[in-house]
Amino acid sequence: MTKAQANSQATIKTQVAIIGAGPSGLLLGQLLTKAGIDNIILERKSGDYVLSRIRAGVLEQGTADLIREAGAGVRMDKEGIIHKGTDFSFQGEHHHLDLEKYSGGKHVIVYGQTEVTRDLMDERKKSGASTIYEADHVKLHDVDSESPYVTYHHNDEPFRINCDYIAGCDGFHGVTRKSIPQDKLVEYEKVYPFGWLGLMSDTPPVHDELVYCAHERGFALCSMRSETRSRYYLQVPDTDTIDNWNEEKFWDELKRRIPPEMAERLVTGPALEMSIAPLRSYVCETMQYGKIFLLGDAAHIVPPTGAKGLNLAASDVETAFRLFVKIYNEGRTDLIPRYQEICLARVWKAVRFSWWMTMFLHRFESAGRFDFRVQQAEFDYFIHSEAGNTTIAENYVGLPLEELE
Repeated sequence: MTKAQANSQATIKTQVAIIGAGPSGLLLGQLLTKAGIDNIILERKSGDYVLSRIRAGVLEQGTADLIREAGAGVRMDKEGIIHKGTDFSFQGEHHHLDLEKYSGGKHVIVYGQTEVTRDLMDERKKSGASTIYEADHVKLHDVDSESPYVTYHHNDEPFRINCDYIAGCDGFHGVTRKSIPQDKLVEYEKVYPFGWLGLMSDTPPVHDELVYCAHERGFALCSMRSETRSRYYLQVPDTDTIDNWNEEKFWDELKRRIPPEMAERLVTGPALEMSIAPLRSYVCETMQYGKIFLLGDAAHIVPPTGAKGLNLAASDVETAFRLFVKIYNEGRTDLIPRYQEICLARVWKAVRFSWWMTMFLHRFESAGRFDFRVQQAEFDYFIHSEAGNTTIAENYVGLPLEELE
C-alpha cells in the first residue's frame, strides 16, 4: 500500500474488530456492546445472504443462556421447542433417552440457527452498533504488533479500522485464519467417506423428539425446526450429488431407514430446500495468535451428528467475551493465553463426541459383517446401560465451561 493510498482511506477506531456476521460474530458483538466494549463487524456477504444459510437448530442450555444474556432470547423462549430427551433407533428398534434424568436436569432447545441469526441482527440494529455488510477485499495487518488494523472496501471506497483485537468469526474459508503465518498453524483433519442429504419441508415432524437412526442401508435423522416444519437427513456416499435425488426418492429411502411405526405416520411434502453436506472434522489448535482470536468454524468443524457446531462456536464466544471484559475492565492481558487453553479442551471433547456419534450410527462401505455386529453390541450397551445413557446425555446437552481463573 502506498502512502497516498493510505492517506485516502477513511479511518475508523474501535476496540474489537469482528470479522464475520454469522451467529458467532453477532453474538460476540452484542455481548461486547452490552458490556460497553466498542466493536465493528465486517461481513463480505449481504445480510439477506447470511439469513439464507440453512444450518442446524439444536441449542445446548448454555448456548441458550448466552443468547439470553445478549438480550436476544425473547423469540427463542417463545417459539423454541424444549427437548428433555432424544431417541435412537438401530435396525428399527426404537429407544428413548431421557436427557434431563441423565444430565442433572439439563435439556436442549430446538430453534433454527437462521432464527438465532435473525434475532441477533435485530438486537444489533436496535443497539446502533455497526455492522458493515458486503465488505470487500478485507485484509488484516500487523496482527502480531501492538497496533493491528483491518482494511476493506465498501461501495468501492477504501476504509481502515484501527483496533486493539481482531475476532475471526468468518468461517473455515475466511480471511482471519489465513492471516496467521502458515508455520504457526497447528491443524488436524479427518474426512468421512459420506455426506448428509438434507430435506426441509413444511410438514409436521414424524416424532416429538429428534430420532437418530442406525440402519444397514445407512444413517438417517428425523429433526425439526418447529411443530409445522421438519428437517430430515440421509447418509449418502461422498460421491453422490443432488442431481441423483428427487423428493419422491428421498421420502422412500427415509421410510426404509426409520422405525416402521414412524414410516407409517410420516407426512411427506414438497421440499423447501435440499442439499448435501460433506462430513469432516477439523481443528486448528492455533486459536490465538498475536491480536487474533479464532472462533467457531474459523477454528474447528465437527460432523453434525453430535449437534455441536453452533454450540462450540457459542462456547468460544463466551470465553472470548469474558476475556475481553477482564482485559478492558481489569487490564488482565495476562489471561490471553487462557483463551486457547480453555477453548481447545472443550473443542477436543466435542470433536471426540461427534466422531463417536458418527462412527456409532453410520454405515461404512469398508465395514463387514463383524463390524456391524460390534456396532450393534455397542448400541445395546450404551442404550441399556445407566453409564452409557449418562455418557451420551452429558455430552449431548453440553459439558460445563471452564472458568478463566
